[in-house]
Amino acid sequence: MSEHKTVVTNCRFCGYQCGLLAEVENGKVIKVRPDPKRFPYDERIQARCHRWRLAPEVMDHPHRVNHPLKRVGERGSGKWQRISWEQALDEIADKLRSLKETYGPENLATSIGGPHTTYWPLHRFMTLYGSPNNMGIGQICWNPGILVNSITYGWPIEMELDPALTECALLWGVNPAESDNSLFWHTIREFSRQGKPLIVVDPRRTATARLATLWLPVRPGTDPVLALGLLHVIIKKKLYNNSFVEQWCYGFDKLQNHVASYTPSYVEQVTGVAAEDVIKAACLFAENFPATLYSGRGIDQLGPNSVPTHRALAILRAVTGNVDVPGASYLTEMPDFSPEIDLELSEQFPAESRRKNIAGNRLLLQSYSGYEHLKSFTMKHNKRLPMRYLTSAHPNLIWRAMLEGKPYPVRSLIVMASNPLLTQADTNLVYRALKSLDLLVVLELFKTPTAMLADYILPVAGIMERPLLETNAGTANIAYGGDQAVEPYYERRPDYYFWRQIGIRLGQTKEWPWETYSEALQASLKPAGISWDDFCRTGLYMGPRQYFKYQETDPRSGQTVGFATASGKIELYSNFLEQINADALPVPKPLPEESSAYPLKLITGARFQPYYASSYRQLKDFRQKHPHPWAEMSPATAAKYGLKDGSRVWVETEKGKAGFVVRIIEMRDDVISVEYGWWYPELEAAEPILGGMWLSNANILTSAEFESSDPLIGTWTYNGINCRIAKEDTNNKHEEDNVVCCIMR
Repeated sequence: MSEHKTVVTNCRFCGYQCGLLAEVENGKVIKVRPDPKRFPYDERIQARCHRWRLAPEVMDHPHRVNHPLKRVGERGSGKWQRISWEQALDEIADKLRSLKETYGPENLATSIGGPHTTYWPLHRFMTLYGSPNNMGIGQICWNPGILVNSITYGWPIEMELDPALTECALLWGVNPAESDNSLFWHTIREFSRQGKPLIVVDPRRTATARLATLWLPVRPGTDPVLALGLLHVIIKKKLYNNSFVEQWCYGFDKLQNHVASYTPSYVEQVTGVAAEDVIKAACLFAENFPATLYSGRGIDQLGPNSVPTHRALAILRAVTGNVDVPGASYLTEMPDFSPEIDLELSEQFPAESRRKNIAGNRLLLQSYSGYEHLKSFTMKHNKRLPMRYLTSAHPNLIWRAMLEGKPYPVRSLIVMASNPLLTQADTNLVYRALKSLDLLVVLELFKTPTAMLADYILPVAGIMERPLLETNAGTANIAYGGDQAVEPYYERRPDYYFWRQIGIRLGQTKEWPWETYSEALQASLKPAGISWDDFCRTGLYMGPRQYFKYQETDPRSGQTVGFATASGKIELYSNFLEQINADALPVPKPLPEESSAYPLKLITGARFQPYYASSYRQLKDFRQKHPHPWAEMSPATAAKYGLKDGSRVWVETEKGKAGFVVRIIEMRDDVISVEYGWWYPELEAAEPILGGMWLSNANILTSAEFESSDPLIGTWTYNGINCRIAKEDTNNKHEEDNVVCCIMR
């Protein structure tokens, strides 16, 4: 007799984890629908998302990895043997033990991504194993904003857009119409209907920009100049919040002198944004209080210009008084539950292991010394940022250490919820590095191109097969998620199971007291006085919000709390940066010299629904909705090269070339925006094809050379790269041309 029930659960196609109701029959999810009683509390919001409906298909897709696999042929040959979890774990543990004895614990690196994962079990294992070499994409996603805002305000802030309170919204390098498509996008649409000023900074006139009252099509890479130009106008016209600046900001006089040369005419010359629009944007933002300012990956991926842009935007919020104000921003709190830094055990990481950080002291901020310096200020308010992710290794140095053995050999890599052949810069370098390893383990849902080169592929539990708890890495007092709908299908296991079992085999038994991931989550919520069952009923825990916290009186000292910085104020002029010999005020860095051989500018980070990064191109419904990778360009640029919508085109940089399909949109002339994360799972899952990863992979075009990265965080450049385009020979099939190119390499 069949068993049918409805289960409260969550989506996990992206980081929002929207509430769903799953129809479960005999242990299998057969249908899902939005749960209006849980986040985002409105079925209309989820109705616009293409992803969640396909959860049952993803859960039992014919291409899913369901059993542990061991390579039996040459690396990349596509020959696998099905083995047990016990055999896989024993062999991997033995190999890690042997490599550690030969090369030291730093021989092991890890690569992490999302969204079907949790970071802290990996970080906990790496702490106990003794390696500093966890890596991800933090340098170009999340870390720049978290670190810069912590330097400026003493702690990260959370942006707020409330149509009832917010009077102006400035969205910079973010397109939630495609990257979010959830509550935030819904809120922007509601805000735009009210007729309040909505300013969007983006080289492309995206769906978000089409709602704007003012669109600023900035030239890629010149964002800090534009931000400093807005500050110039606000200060010259005396539109800043004088009382807030006098009482709560440090270094205004120096800032005033610094921005004096960033006149609207100069800004127009550098950025391509009309001088009158620079003035208009500055006035709209400063004269409509409260105003909110969101930035996205478009800013995180500016290489050496990422930090100056984030700093200028942080200062822009400050001089207009839009810090810790309802409808503008919220200075977040440490969580009531266990913060990530405790779960990852990073404070136990010994000094000797920290000194093995692969960048040494060459990164001034994203390093253990930079972290400790910043912590000395945040602890004024008893706050501790997560450590492992904010000190993660620079990927370029890891790949080079695999190939060159400098500064020491990196001989093993564990990849979890990540596909570095598609998601890391310089695909050719990553490919050579992965091929050189003694041990490559991949925990995955599908056989990605990276998994195709592995020694072991381990099947991890994905959407609705594992509990979820998202906590903003412990930088805020908020947790959201919920329980799994069913037990994992086949032999899939939560990633926590892998890390605990490997840890136990390597002598870490006492540090893994929770047998299951659910038990670990229950323990992490316990300090907040909430049970796992109670949490799952709502799917949300959030402490009460209190604004203007800097005005409060510290009962211990009797002094005003202020901000956790050296001056106790918001640091327009940063004492912190001055102390580490960095620019105390934002200074735009020179862009790559113009090149006659590569006359166009390239943006490589565009995302489009329904995909998520390099995920889910196996789904027929998704491929029908979006079958080809796009190279977007303006009508004038397309006409210059004899292209039209649907033309096939080569995009080439000094690193390589890749093929895309032309999509003509309104955007800056002489700029090409290529879609990120493309491969072709229907093609052969072995060398030399590797799932078609050489065809339209944006990261074939990119580089992340450590020496040219930002010296504070290590951010590399994805936006503003010199490139050229050429129409593809239509006499040949696109895929066949590229595959031949792959074979010839």
